[in-house]
Amino acid sequence: MHNVKVSMVRFLLLSLLLLALAGCNSAQQAPAEPKGRVNATAAFVKYFGPVPPVDKGTCYGFVIYFPSAKQPGKVLPFPFFTFDEASMKKVALGKLIAGMGDQKAYQGELAQPFPAGSRVLDVSQSAGTVTVDFSKEVSAVKPDPQLQQALVNAVALTLRQFAGVTKVVIKIEGGESALEKLVANADDRAVLPLAAPRLLGVVGMKEKGATTIEEIDAFFDRPVDIKELTMSGADGRKIEGDTYQSVFDMAGVLKARNPQQYQAGTPLKVHWKITDKLGRSASGDADIPLEVKEH
Repeated sequence: MHNVKVSMVRFLLLSLLLLALAGCNSAQQAPAEPKGRVNATAAFVKYFGPVPPVDKGTCYGFVIYFPSAKQPGKVLPFPFFTFDEASMKKVALGKLIAGMGDQKAYQGELAQPFPAGSRVLDVSQSAGTVTVDFSKEVSAVKPDPQLQQALVNAVALTLRQFAGVTKVVIKIEGGESALEKLVANADDRAVLPLAAPRLLGVVGMKEKGATTIEEIDAFFDRPVDIKELTMSGADGRKIEGDTYQSVFDMAGVLKARNPQQYQAGTPLKVHWKITDKLGRSASGDADIPLEVKEH
């Protein structure tokens, strides 16, 4: 496995996530000494380990806590990255509201307590107090105590991880919210332990207007060390090429030796063996429908 960083643009395809990056190293060359800087919250390091270095820029690793559907009131941590420190809190809350419903690997495991149309109007900080102002739709959250507590846990824990934050205040349309009284109950006891890392999906990349795919990215739910990664077509024929490790180690990238004429939805046979930065390992074999994107 070549531990080589792929383009920053490709990293945006992690559903998720939040970034657009650039630059690529050859698998046959020694990787350049990283010139970038990575700042991670203590919560990120606790749940996902140290953030892999970047080639340039200053990036920030943080956690977003999504409400659990299987254990009401509990939350699950997920890793995210951004290069914009100023908007980090608002971006995190916006992603929390958007949810992870598009992630089939977690289907049925994550709840969505925010009513449709919910928005973050403002996030402000004075001394150690962060005040988040939500749109009026949030006041229509279902009158389920566990669901409401899960929403508050997710918001409060996401915001408290940032340096200097000691208190979180929740408002709706600038006024007081009944959710505010639940903030005092939000603590790390609500965080579920993480299971082994998972494969989120595979994405074929092609040039705009092209008919063939030259790169296939296998995305994981956290930074991992990839021990094995192979992909085959529906006929079982292995796709030959060089495999790279992506920026932040969130994906494995297969540079196909021969361009492939795969269409969106084509099932690929994927084999993987991975270990996250805290030693949790996983392996698997599955038929995964291919997504196709242009760059």
